[in-house]
Amino acid sequence: MADDAVLDDPVGESLRGHHAHLARRVGRAATYLPDVATFSAISTDPDATDWADLAHLLGEGAFADMFSRPAQPPAGWEPVFVLDGRQMIWPEGKQAPLPHPVLDLGPDDVPDMLALVDRTRPGPFWKRTVDLGTYLGVRDGSGTLVAMAGERLRPPGWTEISAVCTSPEARGQGHAARLVAALTARVLARGERPFLHVAEANTTAIALYERLGFVTRARVTFQGFTTPTTASGRNAGSTGTGPT
Repeated sequence: MADDAVLDDPVGESLRGHHAHLARRVGRAATYLPDVATFSAISTDPDATDWADLAHLLGEGAFADMFSRPAQPPAGWEPVFVLDGRQMIWPEGKQAPLPHPVLDLGPDDVPDMLALVDRTRPGPFWKRTVDLGTYLGVRDGSGTLVAMAGERLRPPGWTEISAVCTSPEARGQGHAARLVAALTARVLARGERPFLHVAEANTTAIALYERLGFVTRARVTFQGFTTPTTASGRNAGSTGTGPT
């Protein structure tokens, strides 16, 4: 049975575990490699040293996407955005949905994936985001990629479904439902449970996920900051050893 307590810190759990090979770390601060993801994580009980380590890791004036962490940074960190959302999970023991025929996407599809993201704005997606896990898609009769969804965070026992998007001209055809169902079936088949995050204002997506069988686990707050731009350096007591 997957422990849902790890979902309280999905970024940190992923960077310490399944995605450790995609991480940079200083002390108790960690972030993804460039072009993979912008998410960063610190200790669940951060002190001044942890924040200084993260600032050192990211660099001055850099973007820190703290995802669903409630911890507030010290003075000098400038807020970029705050967004209310919810975390939804697949109920334990619920039968897997029937998978539908979809295409597996890989590195050769990245230009088309980036073009689709540019048209639909589903959230952060970079050149190497595909390295996080499986991505599936739908192409129209002309070969244009018109819908996709994939795997992102991987805390122990769980896989996040993300980047769910459909080009405007292809909406209303059930592509998102088929892609999420296919990913859900694959995650369950390997003994894990799927979860996802969605903005509270995105009522259409919430309704879709509920129809598929997902339930709300928690309300979350997504937050982004820029690191201090003054030459503050790192605290003398920092235990960080530098980026790896």
